[in-house]
Amino acid sequence: MEAGKLALIHSGVDSSLVGKIYVGSESNPYAVKPIASKVAQVLRLGEEDEDVQGVDAVDTEFACKAATSMFKDAASLVNYPKSNVAYAMVIGADNSQAAPRDCPGGELDLFVGFGGCAYLLGKHDVIAEIEGWYSCTSDTPDFWRRDGEPYPMHGGRFTGDPAYFKHVRKSAKKLMERLGLQVSDINYFIAHQPNVQFPVKIARELGFKEEQYLPSLQVAKFGNTYSGSSPVGLAAVLDIAKPEERILIASYGSGAGSDAYSLITTSQILDKRPHQKMTVKYQAENPFLEYVNYTTYRRLKLGM
Repeated sequence: MEAGKLALIHSGVDSSLVGKIYVGSESNPYAVKPIASKVAQVLRLGEEDEDVQGVDAVDTEFACKAATSMFKDAASLVNYPKSNVAYAMVIGADNSQAAPRDCPGGELDLFVGFGGCAYLLGKHDVIAEIEGWYSCTSDTPDFWRRDGEPYPMHGGRFTGDPAYFKHVRKSAKKLMERLGLQVSDINYFIAHQPNVQFPVKIARELGFKEEQYLPSLQVAKFGNTYSGSSPVGLAAVLDIAKPEERILIASYGSGAGSDAYSLITTSQILDKRPHQKMTVKYQAENPFLEYVNYTTYRRLKLGM
């Protein structure tokens, strides 16, 4: 809800003009009940009729690419002349799950984070245009949580080459090939960030230099925010990008798949920037942050 509110403030879009909202997450607090309906009502999306919002709201799930999967759907919807949807909101948010560090699978607790990132897609006052996309999917069981189990499990080293690297490499290369792009044509590269090592390794493998991938690397500040991971990296880049710059983002979701998008910034990005006070950099360096010890963190995580 906080991410969605900031997106409305930053964009200057009236909440009543948002006709569709997607919330991508794998940590819904309810087994049966959507997140999107609550977000839609709190943010007052769509036209209000008594206590009902005139907006289509839906949850999506595909591990850490649950939000990026919806960018293409949202873009298609607002471009369809008969949809009557002026703007669509896409939110990626997670309360990342991990066992305590002294339990099996507890090594994940070193990297997990909590966060959300929201985007508005429409045809007016656009700060970045989607130039193209490519998605790939395979049945690769690198990370999972069976129904009723409290914590997810992962396939150890299996999560690397057969999973993360294979899919991110495929989506990024295929998209560049289809658009006729070289690494030198891209100003910024963003990959899913489960830890610091993986996005750096794949960026270097693809031929990107530090100045192309380091601005998006936020995992060391916030941890792995799952569905919000690559979107947060994209937000950090949009905070500093200049007009007519090309951005390539390649998300990853366990299970497994990747969405790659090429975006080109417009002159509107400079017009919108003065309204954006809550930048990613500001939130990372917020002087009011209060750090707690590990015991307190686990207690807060369990809501105790």
